[in-house]
Amino acid sequence: MGKRVLVVAAHPDDEILGCGGTMAMHSQKGDEVNLMIMGEGITSRDKERNRKKREKEIAQLRKDIEKANRIVGTKRKYILDFPDNRFDSVPILDIIKAFEKIKEEVQPDIIYTHHKGDLNIDHRITFQAVLTGCRPFEGEFVKEIYSFEVPSSTEWPVDSANYFMPNCFVNIKDTLGKKIESLEAYAGEIREYPHPRSIEAVEALARYRGASAGMESAEAFMLIRKIIG
Repeated sequence: MGKRVLVVAAHPDDEILGCGGTMAMHSQKGDEVNLMIMGEGITSRDKERNRKKREKEIAQLRKDIEKANRIVGTKRKYILDFPDNRFDSVPILDIIKAFEKIKEEVQPDIIYTHHKGDLNIDHRITFQAVLTGCRPFEGEFVKEIYSFEVPSSTEWPVDSANYFMPNCFVNIKDTLGKKIESLEAYAGEIREYPHPRSIEAVEALARYRGASAGMESAEAFMLIRKIIG
């Protein structure tokens, strides 16, 4: 029987940038891959949140989520509506409760989520919500939690205590193509090179992480917790 995986991302495309190749690898192995996206991903482009103004763009982004995640084999997708880049305007308990509800439904063995030190406030709050909702009490079914890196956010901390220091590497030689294809489905989110969220930069990062671990290409993670037995 395969494992159940839950990817918890703050915004649409974070999941593919952070672990799209790993998601595809899990799917190919017969694991069940599920996705939770916390925020709508658009309204931070305005000075004040105006969701109604951005309805068409949000609807298109939802279609992009579906297309991108079909490519990597995601089974269930839970798309929430917290305000983009304004998670700190929401009581943290509301975000934790939203996560816990989906976690209980999916009952994942493995969770992938953001790095605690990311520049983006929504990423940091998502990490905090996941850790709070996965406290290892008796009966906790989540056995492994990993943090991924998101280009243009994870590499920019100024506090050395918050650096992303990977200690786990997943070989994505056979699934890097799916990761890139999935990113291309997020046409409105991808930037031109040399932006770190360009296709060329994402491929270069995969090659670099692979070379760091003796592989052709890889995605890198920080192991946050692993319970054995």
